[in-house]
Amino acid sequence: MSEPNGDASNASRLATRRQVIAAMAAAPVLTGAAMAQTSTDLQNLMPAIPKLGRNPMIARTYKVPMRDGAKLALDLYFPEGDGPWPVILQRTPYSRRTSYMVDPYGLMPDAGFIYAVQDCRGRFDSEGVYRPFLDDMEDGYDTVEWLASQPWSTGKIGMMGASAMGITTYMAAMAQAPHLAAAWVSVCRNPSETLSRFPGGILLENGAGEWSKVVGLANAPSRVPHIAQWSDDDVRVDMRRFYSKIDVPMMHVGGWYDIHSQPLLDVYAGLQNEGAPGARGRQKLVMNAAAHIAPVKGVTFPNDPSGPWQSPDKIIRWFEHWLKGADNGVEREPTVRYYRMGDTHDPAAPGNVWREAEAWPPASAPLRLFLRPDGGLGVRRPAKAGRRDYVYDPNDAVPTQGGNNLFMDSGPMDQRLVSQRPDVLRFVGEPLSAPLEVAGHVFADLWVSTDADDTDFIVKLVDIHPDGFEALVHDQGLRLRHRNGLASQERAAPGQIYPIRVDLWSTALVFNKGHRIGVFIQSSNWPRFERHTNTWEPVESYARAVKARNTVHFGAGEPSAVILPIATN
Repeated sequence: MSEPNGDASNASRLATRRQVIAAMAAAPVLTGAAMAQTSTDLQNLMPAIPKLGRNPMIARTYKVPMRDGAKLALDLYFPEGDGPWPVILQRTPYSRRTSYMVDPYGLMPDAGFIYAVQDCRGRFDSEGVYRPFLDDMEDGYDTVEWLASQPWSTGKIGMMGASAMGITTYMAAMAQAPHLAAAWVSVCRNPSETLSRFPGGILLENGAGEWSKVVGLANAPSRVPHIAQWSDDDVRVDMRRFYSKIDVPMMHVGGWYDIHSQPLLDVYAGLQNEGAPGARGRQKLVMNAAAHIAPVKGVTFPNDPSGPWQSPDKIIRWFEHWLKGADNGVEREPTVRYYRMGDTHDPAAPGNVWREAEAWPPASAPLRLFLRPDGGLGVRRPAKAGRRDYVYDPNDAVPTQGGNNLFMDSGPMDQRLVSQRPDVLRFVGEPLSAPLEVAGHVFADLWVSTDADDTDFIVKLVDIHPDGFEALVHDQGLRLRHRNGLASQERAAPGQIYPIRVDLWSTALVFNKGHRIGVFIQSSNWPRFERHTNTWEPVESYARAVKARNTVHFGAGEPSAVILPIATN
């Protein structure tokens, strides 16, 4: 789009579009007779909209019919000229007229794309009942195909979005919308509610629990624990069932301290290795050192840890290749870019740089560090059997201190505020004689017992600095009833020893020379995770919760350990 005195800068255009967005937010949705004139510009209803160069911003609102007759509100931002143009779509439950839905993507019309943003079913100006991620396959398919059929469209449709908008993008791909040609998603996950809400079978209270309040589906904090149970709807939208059918090249952007970091990695790997021909081998991955909606707390990573490849112009470049056929080198770029974290207290320490790879995870060798009865951690398996136990009281839960959260502080925060409690078992290795690079999926294999019918075990991997700072790497847990998978539930026999595996998700981090590796075990992490009442059946309130004596076992027959993937490249 040109100005009388030449091209406007991106910054100038973006500032002007922000004024457009403000006017759009105050404008009515076209209904009735006005909606019948679908070519009527919103400019006619909003004389206050400023002009971009010689011509006004061209914006239109449509009510797009779905297969069941429900009409969903869709705003379109058009380039200048006659078209046709390819379309880039976002579908949102957060209102299509909020600034973060349109800004900074208002630059897309300048690049020759129609930018489309739609309220999900039952949200704001869209008809129907909102059921999170249960109708977005069909609605995404219908919207993509409607856009492709319009005279101003080339029939090439891209989709994009972060978090919930990324999930709706995944779902349109799952529906196999024929005209969906490419996607760019970030900080999102498999639409399956059970997989995302219950990592290890424990309700992610500061994830799904708090998010339900944001979209009006819950008003109060949980008073009793929830049990992970698969439903027919949940199975229907499990993305793993669709990998081989999805035919869309995608860019996946995640963060090491994002609430969906491992789920996003799982989807990337599934499509890269198992996707249909148009998707397999055509996925790209960027993993940064960020949280879900904010920078991490506790440390400051150097070298642009959020990633130099995620600006609007990079998104536009991605779609110029896949929607316009531009030979701009997108396909020839590295498959994986990831930020390798390190000691931020020492400027000379290794790490805190961007790495490139052709696959995730990169080549590695497993290092098994055994937990010892004396609180040590090392490569030698304890020769003698041993045990350590603690009492978990649901009414005196261990407070959350960082981690992969949604609406609270996230990141490698110092664990010293909580790690000295009597209900936290600490296992700490000797100072490292050389840096140790971990890159890939981390697990903990534990042998445990309890005197309760059911309980939780939560494991933290910690980078302990020479000055005592305890930087959290990851923390995840397992509800004992789900020790054989989320699809099964088995009551614990008091005192019986059970082997369990706790998935500690993936990371890329250099433990610096002189640092110590720590593994902390506890049974609560509130309010990141919901508190278990230690009962088999749900109770009416936490006043009826019971205490549990939980035990971790060691030795030749119960070799409790953490398994680290040590980079070999």
